[in-house]
Amino acid sequence: MKATFARRHTSPEGLLALLVLALAMSPARAHVQAGEAAGFFSGFRHPVSGLDHVLAMVSVGLWGAQLGAPAVWLLPVVFPMVMAFGGFLGLAGVPLPGVEIAIALSAVLLGLAVAKEARPPLAVAAVLVGFFAIFHGHAHGTELPTGQSGLLYSIGFVVATGCLHLSGIAIGLVHRWPWGRVALRVAGTLVAIAGFGFLWRAIR
Repeated sequence: MKATFARRHTSPEGLLALLVLALAMSPARAHVQAGEAAGFFSGFRHPVSGLDHVLAMVSVGLWGAQLGAPAVWLLPVVFPMVMAFGGFLGLAGVPLPGVEIAIALSAVLLGLAVAKEARPPLAVAAVLVGFFAIFHGHAHGTELPTGQSGLLYSIGFVVATGCLHLSGIAIGLVHRWPWGRVALRVAGTLVAIAGFGFLWRAIR
């Protein structure tokens, strides 16, 4: 039983759940400023407040599930790590041109990658995901609400992004069946179409 407990809580899903629980409990400690608690929850809500962000995040998980190990875990780790750097640039006020266009393109290209079941070298897939992560992070960082903790806000949007990646991975498990592979390709096509809509809106 102890071995089962250890495996359950040292798996990536278990570690993420413990991290979310710990972060959710941290604002309840004594002497924590109100802005800090609000900062975490504002950051956590931010990635799910825009459909362009949601579709790109979920697509990373879907693509990783199609590619299999080690991409299924590497891509969802690369994206939040690089996104945190982009968020720092946004928080610091460092300008980054073409953020909205890049976010729209991320939905287009990640959707097409899923639709075509693209299988580039792992390094190429990681670089592509990391490149777009900078822009998503920058967009989150520039929208820090006044008076809230930048650190906990950043932790919030990184944790939320990880949850969206895990959702994509969970959905992508249907790839093991023929009908599931077809369904994922259809889903990728729909994401790409939505991405073109975001791109049109961004360049108008």
